[in-house]
Amino acid sequence: MCARTSQNESRVLSFSALLASGFAIGGLVLGLWVGSLVIVFDGVYSLVSLLLTLLSLAASRFIDKPSDDSFPFGRAILEPIVITIKATVILAIVTVSLYSAVTALFTGGREVDASIATLFGVVNVAGCGYAWWYIARKSKRFSSGLIEAEASQWKMDTLLSVAVTAGFVLAWFITLSPAQAYAVYADPLMMCLMSFYFIKVPLLMLKDALRELLMMRPASAICQQVNQEVSAVSEQAQQSIELAAVTKVGRELRVNIDIHTEKAQSIQIADIERTRKALKRRLSALPFQLQLTLNVAR
Repeated sequence: MCARTSQNESRVLSFSALLASGFAIGGLVLGLWVGSLVIVFDGVYSLVSLLLTLLSLAASRFIDKPSDDSFPFGRAILEPIVITIKATVILAIVTVSLYSAVTALFTGGREVDASIATLFGVVNVAGCGYAWWYIARKSKRFSSGLIEAEASQWKMDTLLSVAVTAGFVLAWFITLSPAQAYAVYADPLMMCLMSFYFIKVPLLMLKDALRELLMMRPASAICQQVNQEVSAVSEQAQQSIELAAVTKVGRELRVNIDIHTEKAQSIQIADIERTRKALKRRLSALPFQLQLTLNVAR
């Protein structure tokens, strides 16, 4: 990763941490004050997001350090490890919140001051929506798994805030209707519905991170791009080259190329070097840190 991209990654993560701290404190204080399970969940989620963002920020700076004896192949593997931790923690929060909501449904519900909760929800929607838009835009410009995971976190928080606000507006209308006795079930019911929806996001994050940790085949779009570039070089190369393997680990793209020949002694070092430079020039255009390996095969 270039120095500019690394600086932008740190800047985005620092911005995210600062914003998450504000939402965490506000959500926890107001949620406990009005007695809302959903707002408390939102505050807890923001607090955990803050801790996870600080973890991502520390990992980002550590990953940028050069290779040494302890990490001879670099520190790129730490990125999917951090994302795995983030996804696991978010999954745990959603699971615990779902359990609390189901328990509340069967124990008489929860009475909430819908007017104050709605006002908080509107502020939350605006703030989380801006954070999601800003970080998602940066994620498109600078390829980083940590920034993409951060954008996913804020996406969940934004959608959560929208659902909370809409739910409290609905609860307020229920209190004005003949069915006002059922308004106490609005808060835990919203939590149940949101939990079932949001559980998908950390599961996908966990799946992608584990695929990288196991060095499995990356996304088809990446494989297609690599295949196209290798095929273009193969048409001009003096040797017969073939894509042997491609994996993505964090910000690194690891590509193994086989050079085929009937007699290994007939391959000129200069020809291999030209092929290597051509491959590196083309594959470096992809938004990853390239790790290219050439193998002579018969």
